[in-house]
Amino acid sequence: MKMLKKEYGICNKPSLNSARKRILNDSKIIKFEFPEKLIGIGNGKNYLVKTYGCQGNLADSEKISGLLEKLGFTPCESEATADLVIFNTCAIRENAENRIYGELGRIKKIKKVKPDMIIGICGCMMQEESTITMIQKKYPHVDLIFGTHNITKLPEYIEHTLNNRKVIDVLSVEGDIYEDVPVIRDHPYKAWVNIMYGCDEFCTYCIVPYTRGRERSRMPEDIIKEVKELAENGYKEVTLLGQNVNAYGKDLGINYGFADLLTDLNKIKIDRIRFTTSHPRDFDDATIDAMALGGNIMPHLHLPVQSGNDEVLKRMNRKYTSGEYIEKMKKLKERVLGISITTDIIVAFPGETEEQFQDTIKLVKEIEYEGAYTFIYSPREGTPAAKYPNPLTEEEKKQRLLTLNEVINEYTNKGHKRFENEIVEVLVDGKSKSSEEMYTGYTKHNMLVNFEGTDDLIGTIVKVKVLKSFTWHLLGEIVK
Repeated sequence: MKMLKKEYGICNKPSLNSARKRILNDSKIIKFEFPEKLIGIGNGKNYLVKTYGCQGNLADSEKISGLLEKLGFTPCESEATADLVIFNTCAIRENAENRIYGELGRIKKIKKVKPDMIIGICGCMMQEESTITMIQKKYPHVDLIFGTHNITKLPEYIEHTLNNRKVIDVLSVEGDIYEDVPVIRDHPYKAWVNIMYGCDEFCTYCIVPYTRGRERSRMPEDIIKEVKELAENGYKEVTLLGQNVNAYGKDLGINYGFADLLTDLNKIKIDRIRFTTSHPRDFDDATIDAMALGGNIMPHLHLPVQSGNDEVLKRMNRKYTSGEYIEKMKKLKERVLGISITTDIIVAFPGETEEQFQDTIKLVKEIEYEGAYTFIYSPREGTPAAKYPNPLTEEEKKQRLLTLNEVINEYTNKGHKRFENEIVEVLVDGKSKSSEEMYTGYTKHNMLVNFEGTDDLIGTIVKVKVLKSFTWHLLGEIVK
C-alpha cells in the first residue's frame, strides 16, 4: 500500500496510563489556508457524506463537505451517482460500529460496478488501531482512512486517491485547531459551533478521550466572530459543541471560562443559544448565573448524571457525588425558573446492584427530568470498564432499562403537561413526518410541538398555543 507520506500510517491509540500522563501537545490555533493548486480537482464529480453519531460528527461532516465542494465536488443524494463516498463514524457504542461494517460490505457491490468510485472512512472508529487493521483486511476496497484530528488534510488525501493511491493517516495525538475551514451548513437556520475539542475526564466506560484527544479550546474572539456571522446570515439558533463545554477555557491560560462566553454571546442579536454536552463536575455557579440572564440563552439544560449511586459514579470515574449533582440542580431551578432539565443514564454498569439501581430511580424522581437518553451499559474495547465483571443477565439489564424508562416517561409527561393552554414560541423546522398537514418545531425548552401551518413559516419563530401534551410531543395551534 502506498502511503501519502513516509511518516503517515497507522498510529497506536494511547493507553489509559499514557493518555493520563501525556502533557497536552503544543497545539496551535492556525488560520486555515486552502491549497489553491487543488481547487477544481473534483470538478464534474459527485460526493456523498454519511454521518453517524453525535453532533460533533455532524459538525465535522459539515467541514468535510466544505472542503470537498472547494475542491469542485458536487453533493448528491445517492451512492449510485456518487464518485466519492465518505463514512464519518462513531465509536461510542458497538451497534454504531456494526452498522458501519454492514455499510462497507454493502457498498463493495457498488464499487464492483463502479471501480473508480472512491470510498473513504473517517471519524472516531478510525482512532482505534484494531479497527483500521480489520478494515484493511476485510474491506480492501476502502481507499481512504483518516482520523478525527486531521480533517483539514482532506484536500491532499483526495488528490492522492484520485491518482489511485490509497491513504491511511491517523494521528494518535491532538492536532492543531484550524480556523476559517470551509463549511457547508447542513441546516439553513440552525448551526453547530465547536467551542472546544476533546475531553480530559476519562470516564471508565468512555472511548472519547482516546478518539477525540485531550481538551483544546478555541479562542473566544473566534467563536464570537463565527456566531455573529451566523446571525448576520439569518441563522436563528446556534448550538455550542464540546465533549465538556463547562471545561471551556481551562487550557487557554486566560481568565475566561464558559460562563464568560455565554455572557458575551448573549449580547449578539441571535434568537437562540444552546449548548451540549455539559459535565456535572464543571457545571458551576457562574454558568448558572449566565443562564439566569435569559436573553438568547435557552431555558434548557442537558446534564448527564449516568447514575444516582455514589459507588457506581466512583467506578465510572465521574468525579462528583449524587448529592453534589442534586445540589447544583436545586440552585439552577431557583435561578432559572421553569427550566427544563434532561440527562443521560446508563443502567447495568458493571457491579451495579439492585439497591444501587434504585438510587438512580430516586434521583430521577427528585430531579424530575423532562427527558433522558437511557442506555444499557455497552463495553468498549480499550476502556477500563470493559474489563470489569458484570454478572447481570441480559434479561435483568433489559428490565432495569424498562423500569427506568417508565419513570422517565412519567416525568416527561408531567413536564409537557405544564405547557397545556400556554402560548409557546416555536422555531419551525418543517413538515411533520407523520402528517402532510402538520408542521413541527421546538420550543425554548427544547420540546417538540406539532401544529397546522404553511411552508412560509419554516425557519421562523411563531407563537403556538398548546392544546394537548403527549409523552413525545406537544400538540398546538398557531396564535394569529
